[in-house]
Amino acid sequence: QVQLVESGGGLVQPGGSLRLSCTFSTTIFRFDVVGWYRQAPGNKRELVAVNTNGVRTSYGESVKGRFTISRDNDKNMIHLQMTSLKPEDTAVYYCTAGGMGNEYWGRGTQVTVSS
Repeated sequence: QVQLVESGGGLVQPGGSLRLSCTFSTTIFRFDVVGWYRQAPGNKRELVAVNTNGVRTSYGESVKGRFTISRDNDKNMIHLQMTSLKPEDTAVYYCTAGGMGNEYWGRGTQVTVSS
């Protein structure tokens, strides 16, 4: 059974930085797409960043230039480096992976940006 476990969430002040991590219970090469989505209360889940086939990266418009997705193939992990955080970045952040017709999600980690 594939499991994705997020870590690194928490409370940060506006303008601050935070790094999220997601650990896969299986080889990351099993997946064509890995990445991050987020969902704020009352909002739909939205794209943050995804990496396709280890080559192409896409970001949501609201995070471009501030967030960076990376992957550690040796450790079967991905990371999300978040900088210049804003209160509107407050949400539950979910790790996701897809491949071979399957889609997997972590349980999410809360990120709160507030002074």
